[in-house]
Amino acid sequence: MESKLRRLRNKIMTVTQLQKQLGVWRFKGDKIVFTNGCFDILHAGHVHSLASAADFGNRLVVGLNSDASVSDIKKPGRPLQNATSRGLVMAALDYVDAVVFFDEPTPKNLIEAVAPDVLVKGGDYKVAEIAGADSVIAKGGKVEIIPLLEGYSTTAIEEKILKNAGPRGV
Repeated sequence: MESKLRRLRNKIMTVTQLQKQLGVWRFKGDKIVFTNGCFDILHAGHVHSLASAADFGNRLVVGLNSDASVSDIKKPGRPLQNATSRGLVMAALDYVDAVVFFDEPTPKNLIEAVAPDVLVKGGDYKVAEIAGADSVIAKGGKVEIIPLLEGYSTTAIEEKILKNAGPRGV
């Protein structure tokens, strides 16, 4: 019997591994959903968004920004957790079927490689702003925008931690 930790680690894939798995899922008739993000500190807003995304199909693939990519698009000091940690936490969600990292500022190339049936992003985006949306639509796929759960953000959590740490620091 496969250990639980090994099962989680097996969900974290390279693009090549993912493409092989996608072939199996597609052969079975599964509908592939893709979403992405940094997911630096997993919070209720993330869980809400990811669970909502998973409802659009049978298999949820999560593109996770690499550490270098997070550093490039966020403020200094990010990510707060390294890619290995973020990937394992993401893989622990039962409705996440695959986790794959990308180094670029956007997941456009990864989305083109995955060719999902449904691309999902949070309500802070418009379809025209979503990287890879054009290629998904061109291949007959859909782009879905889901409402954000108000009051949750990694930046707000980070600021609260720093505020509560006072002059001593964390």
